[in-house]
Amino acid sequence: MAAGSGGLKDATALVGIGQTPFAKRLPEDERTLACRAVLAALDDAGIAPGEVDALASYTMEETDEVELAKACGFGDLTFFSKVGFGGGGSCATVAHLAAAVTAGQASVGVAWRSRKRGSGPRPWTNTTVQLPTPAQWTRPYGLLRPADEIAMLTRRYMHEYGATRDHLFNVALACRNRANQNPAAIMYDRPLTREMYMTSRWISEPLCLFDNCLETDGALACVVVSAERARDCRRRPVYVHAAAQSLPAQHHGMVNYWNDDPLTGPAWSAARHLWKHSDLAPEDVDVAQIYDAFTPLVLLSLEGYGFCGRGEGGAFTEGGALETGGLLPLNTAGGGLSEAYVHGFNLINEGVRQLRGTSTAQVPGAAACLVTAGEGVPTSALLLRS
Repeated sequence: MAAGSGGLKDATALVGIGQTPFAKRLPEDERTLACRAVLAALDDAGIAPGEVDALASYTMEETDEVELAKACGFGDLTFFSKVGFGGGGSCATVAHLAAAVTAGQASVGVAWRSRKRGSGPRPWTNTTVQLPTPAQWTRPYGLLRPADEIAMLTRRYMHEYGATRDHLFNVALACRNRANQNPAAIMYDRPLTREMYMTSRWISEPLCLFDNCLETDGALACVVVSAERARDCRRRPVYVHAAAQSLPAQHHGMVNYWNDDPLTGPAWSAARHLWKHSDLAPEDVDVAQIYDAFTPLVLLSLEGYGFCGRGEGGAFTEGGALETGGLLPLNTAGGGLSEAYVHGFNLINEGVRQLRGTSTAQVPGAAACLVTAGEGVPTSALLLRS
């Protein structure tokens, strides 16, 4: 489909990816990290910084367009956007650039995320913003952190569908096993066992230490161009086959407890839009990069995106289904649980590597990859193909 013909399907491609090292503490500031990731992505694509005319980032990003454009030497920018809701915004940054390029508003787009979550403050510790709606109904009763909020949903899910901690462990283990194959992962040299998981400390019961994502410093970026332009770039193109955003009706991010069905989150509505605009179905997906700030979000996403039925997310993880060679190889660089937590952007880059055939845990013949953003908050998703 040519750019400007009225649809996103395969009209654009990811042609460059870049990232800094990941660590609990990096010495550089967030702007420096952002510049390094962006310049690495452009070099990967074989595109000069002066050709960049579009940017997309998160509203929580501390490095703004003006700083990045000056520091990296971009040309005139004709499109720039920011996507809200933290981890829910990752895939949407690529979707916004794909839409801009397809509509003829830009020709070379860069999306990025730079964050010092490992050495910086936690967002919920800012007491001046502790009681926005709907948090005024939950934080006074002890639900102070995202872990506390998701723990409530997890307990409800376990009660209704019989999911167990062993099912959550299956998710944590699959991510850790893949990180153990990835030298760039924070947990590269730290295997996980069931005993370690079951005896680890509670963070917010029933979520233990290993149900929670890492706290990471680092930055990542990717480059989006038209499918036509992609053929002349340095790397094998990875096409944006479909994209979706979702903010369901009457949704209250992560504290959706008073909804008629709090376990049917944004993934369900995002999935309906994604598959509607795709030539593929869940059974055509070879590998998935599913947002894993917390292990139970993966179970909810497996159901929402149609890989199993309602209430079957726990059972789906059994028998090595999420491991290499399983039904749905998952988070093949380690994900937010074991590679790095940079608001899900590492999942996008790993999706590109899988379809290029360059992952450290390569799925043989992978031709379609689902990438998702945060479940439980207004979200987004990408369906990539080679």
